Amino acid sequence: MESNLAIKRLAALAQESRLAVFRLLIKAGHEGLAAGEIARALEITPNTLSAQLAVLSNAGLVTSRRDGRSIIYVAAYDAMGDLLLYLMEDCCQGRPEICTPLAETARRAACCGQAEGGLS
Repeated sequence: MESNLAIKRLAALAQESRLAVFRLLIKAGHEGLAAGEIARALEITPNTLSAQLAVLSNAGLVTSRRDGRSIIYVAAYDAMGDLLLYLMEDCCQGRPEICTPLAETARRAACCGQAEGGLS
């Protein structure tokens, strides 16, 4: 990943309501959520939400699809994974004990509908 793209993605997440939108979409999974559902859940006005989704989409962190009259937004899991890998890329410097706690935290995280105890 180019550093400019990492900066763009981090900047997109560096705002309270955009971060809340992204975290909500992460929780929603691959089915995503309609814009109206996001607005109601986070109590964000539609025009503000539209601007926030545009920033996240421009950074490649969300995708959208039309479903009838609704637009469904989905977190771009691969893009977030790439960003996390970029941030962790050189962390060990030959010393795995530096990154082991972060890797263990990732494994323990309740993710993708799995119970506490993490990824297998």
